[in-house]
Amino acid sequence: MIIINVKDGESIDRALKRFKKKFEKTGVLRELRSRQAYEKKSVARRMEVKHAIYVQGMNQEA
Repeated sequence: MIIINVKDGESIDRALKRFKKKFEKTGVLRELRSRQAYEKKSVARRMEVKHAIYVQGMNQEA
């Protein structure tokens, strides 16, 4: 469970932004989406390799 303590004088928008950031880091939504449909291990591995190649290409350009 994610707990966000709202500090004195802090706006609700700022606290909500911190909550969203923490929630994103936990990876709950990503896992939920991945569990909606079964993905074979070979397909998952292939996607992982494609992503690694993409990221590596992005790092070389910069």
